[in-house]
Amino acid sequence: MKINYFQQVPYRSLPDDFEDRFESVVTTPYSLTTPAGVRSAYRDAMDEMLYAARAGFDGLAITEHGQSAYDMMPNPDLFEAALAYITEAEGIETAIYPIGRSLGKTREPLRVAEEQAMLDCMSGGRLVCGFPIGLAYDANVNNGVPPLETRPRFDENLELILRAWQDPKPFAWNGRFSQHAEVNIWPRPLQNKPHPPVWITAIGNPNTMKFIVDRDYGFNYFGWFGAKETGKRIFDRFREIEEQAGKTPNPYRIGFMQSIAVAETDAEAERLYAKHAEYFFRKALGGIGMHRLALPGGIDIRGLEFIFRDPKDFGMYERMRTATFKDLVASGALVCGSVSTVKAQLLEFAREFGIGNLHAMLQFGSMPKELAQYNIDMFARHIMPDLKKLWASDGYQHHWWPERLGGVPLRAAE
Repeated sequence: MKINYFQQVPYRSLPDDFEDRFESVVTTPYSLTTPAGVRSAYRDAMDEMLYAARAGFDGLAITEHGQSAYDMMPNPDLFEAALAYITEAEGIETAIYPIGRSLGKTREPLRVAEEQAMLDCMSGGRLVCGFPIGLAYDANVNNGVPPLETRPRFDENLELILRAWQDPKPFAWNGRFSQHAEVNIWPRPLQNKPHPPVWITAIGNPNTMKFIVDRDYGFNYFGWFGAKETGKRIFDRFREIEEQAGKTPNPYRIGFMQSIAVAETDAEAERLYAKHAEYFFRKALGGIGMHRLALPGGIDIRGLEFIFRDPKDFGMYERMRTATFKDLVASGALVCGSVSTVKAQLLEFAREFGIGNLHAMLQFGSMPKELAQYNIDMFARHIMPDLKKLWASDGYQHHWWPERLGGVPLRAAE
């Protein structure tokens, strides 16, 4: 199993009564912040990521969100550039993984292609690309993309980026959303067999899953809705689509993000982390609102069929704004406890769901840097070694990982 450290850049000092006073975490008045609080959030996040890199994590994954207090990261490539340089200089063999560069909202796909090609060059071929379609509040409300255009824009932007990386000659592009008399980007990625690994984050839409399977991309799913409530149904659906497409299931095609907190005992873990977990789920994810996650026109008809037939894909989402620590643990939205408790739960998830890539979220909400580093250390020293052994002797090849780091590109494998 590959284990990535997963990072957001939350504002860590929202008021205690935030969820009672304010409608949404994505309409938070900036007047609630202080310059020192914003600056420290970025510095702490970078320190945490470097701490994780030096602790032996396989990759450093960063999301992207605009105009939000729960993740002040409008461009993950900026952070990843610093990490690419530092890890290369220190000889740390960890993947550079901007897991959330949303293509459904971007109006400059060639800028994305250029930035990520730079990351691959700076890191010496360690880039992994994460291209989600984009959340409704971010793509449609904040960036003005009509909901009906989100998915077509994603499809076109991805096609243009991949061609810009691979086509050896300059070419004209006359798309629906962007037109270029000549596309000839410099630099190109070092990974060119055929391109850096591509992963798509999705929430369960079967059409998106089929898109991922048909194109041999990796599939990421985030467990914030409660893995015990949603995990099996999502991954069983993905396996069914793989089988229908004649693909052999491979755990390394699956990525799963999980919030994790580790301490010496279960009681100590609750004492250390409960308030920070409640802060994150109540004020952050739970403070978005379903009407901002999905807007009419943004989900295709097959996805809507699944939602209306059985809305359990969203698990405990509607309960997050009032969720207690015990609610979060019971649903699997948070795996928290002693080393033995956390290890057993993660191994159970990994085996049941067939997960070959774990994105471990070890800082969340208001958690201070020192506690995050303690959590990283406990996880890396006592849990990660056993998790990394999973699938190692089962004969699977990792086709969605940089060749420099042990991956086997599909074209090279054929």
